[in-house]
Formats: sequence, structure tokens, C-alpha cells
Amino acid sequence: MAGSGNNHLRTEFDDVLLSIENLVVEFPSGRKNKVHAVSDVSFDIRKGETLGIVGESGCGKSTTAKAIVQLPKPTSGKVDYEGTDLTKLDKEGMRQKRPSIQMIYQDPISSLNPRRTVFNIVNEGTRVWSTEHSQQQELKVEEMIQAVGLDPNEARVRRPHEYSGGQCQRISVARALVLDPQVIICDEPVSSLDVSVQARILNMLQDMKDEYGLTLLFISHDLSVVKNVSDRVAVMYLGKICEIGDGDVIYENPAHPYTRLLLAAIPDPDNKHSQISDVLEGELPSPLNPPSGCRFRTRCPRATEKCEEEEPTFEQVGNSDHWVACHFPHLDNELDALTSEKGEPIDHSSDDEILWPPAD
Repeated sequence: MAGSGNNHLRTEFDDVLLSIENLVVEFPSGRKNKVHAVSDVSFDIRKGETLGIVGESGCGKSTTAKAIVQLPKPTSGKVDYEGTDLTKLDKEGMRQKRPSIQMIYQDPISSLNPRRTVFNIVNEGTRVWSTEHSQQQELKVEEMIQAVGLDPNEARVRRPHEYSGGQCQRISVARALVLDPQVIICDEPVSSLDVSVQARILNMLQDMKDEYGLTLLFISHDLSVVKNVSDRVAVMYLGKICEIGDGDVIYENPAHPYTRLLLAAIPDPDNKHSQISDVLEGELPSPLNPPSGCRFRTRCPRATEKCEEEEPTFEQVGNSDHWVACHFPHLDNELDALTSEKGEPIDHSSDDEILWPPAD
């Protein structure tokens, strides 16, 4: 599933706000080794769109998000934001860009300064960047705190530890929005919250997106959460994207074996993918020494020698916004644009499901 190539990038649209091309992030480990955290990742986000990135822990989701805002600076690749490559900016140039790209972190409480009042936490960014009079500035902070459902008067005297986890995440949202950003990167913003609180935070994010015209990059390991908030979905495994496209299309007809297994694991009695019989075996390989060819091959029920020798590239599934990096994808009757290795259309007349590799 180690997907490579940029043919899934939507260069035909003029409203692409953020475009990531061939992003690589590596960390030194010991004297000679290095961790391949993110390897040749490419995707784009149009203005007003929500892209969800999903995958199991350790696949590089959060590292990708932090590399976008140059924390840390990626090893190589391009991060194009409004026509500017952020990787080429110096420290001051990147500082000028950061107010318009904000992050909401996974742990809401530890991301807030425990020694400051909540009002001062939300107001910190405006004190640094705002040119408005201090009274107008405070009115804006009050408005934002009210917008996320909290009392500004209480926020003036209370500190983060006096709020619940869900309320602290609301504070994080207010802090991110007060600078009027265009892009918000949500790094698993509801993973540590109760299910009922998750729903309220997700609904609030959607309302904020509509009201303020935001563009979101939403990261989660929970596919059911991503399904409800994302326009497009990218599935990651061991530092690579294996499938990307329209969220509804991917959830209805997942083409990559890993995506199918993730969908089958959703604990929903109405989950139609729960009948998938494939089994995910083995442990997640180490990013210190990722497998050759397709990185998913060591756990894939369909792997062959070709998967070991050749890295798959992104191919379009049908005529929809659906791209998959797999030598032997699952295809449904209406998605026959991908062909067999012989170059002939796949015949579904005798089987309900395509079995790869084909029998000799």
C-alpha cells in the first residue's frame, strides 16, 4: 500500500488552498538509523473543504500535520499554501504565515497554560498580532469564547484545570479561531473525550466551519468520526497514503485491503463492511526498516511477489474522485476502470467479489 505518485492531486482547480507534494519526514535514531515517519506523501485541500486523515497509531498522521506548519521542518517535499512554499521560508517568513494556519491538539488540557486564566489564553494570540485597540480586542475574545459555548466572565477568573475535558477543547477551538485563520489542523481533537462530548465538539466544529468559512485538516484513527465530518478522506499506513478521495465513495466502495479492514472494525450493528472476511495479521512493521515495495504487504491477505518487488502508484477508480495505490484492489461492478494485469476489463459475471491474485 505504499502509494507513490502525484496524479491524484487536483491541479485543475483554482481554489486549492493547501497542496502537499512528496512530503518526507525522517528522524535520526542512533548513529546510523533513521525513522521513516512520513514517506512521499501528497494531497491537497480546496478552500472550504475538510480532508480527513485516518490510520492506526504510528502511521504518521500527526507528524504530517506538524510538518505542514514546519514543526518540525520536513526533510524534503513541498508545502504550498496560497502559492507560497512554506518549506522555503525563513523563520520570520513562517512566523508571518502561522496565524492563518492554526492547530487544535489532541490533549486539550496539556495544550493550555495552567498558570493563565482562560481569557488570557484565548487573548494571547490577539495581543501579539492584533492592531486593534485593546478594548476592541477584548470584545473579540469575548465573542469567540461565547461562540464556543462558554461564559466570558467565568473565563476571566478560571484556569484550565477548573474546566472539563470537553470545555478545554472548546477553549482550544476559541484560541485557534480568534486570529481569523483560513486553515485549522485538528489533530485527533476528540479522541480523549466521551462519546457524547465528542458529538458536541464535532457539531461545534462544523458550525464554526460554516460560519467562518474555514478549511479543515481533520486527523483521527476513528473512521466513524472522520466519515461524519470530512468531504474527502485519506487513509495512511506506515508513513504512506494508500487510498484517497471522496469520503462517501470510499466508505461505500473501499478499494484497498487496509481500508476495508479498517471499515470492518467499526463497532456499528449497521456496518455493512462487518461481513468482510479478510483478517489483518502480524504486527505493524517498524518505521526504522519499512518493508520493500508495498509497505502493507507483510499484513495483507492478497500480497504476492509483485507487492514485494514493486511499489504501487495511485490509480483512479472509475470516473469518481477515488484513488488507490494497490496492485490488487477490490473493485465493485460499477468500478471497472482499473483493469487486470493483462490489460483486459475484469469480468464480474461469475463472482460476487473479485479474488486477487487470479487463479492460474
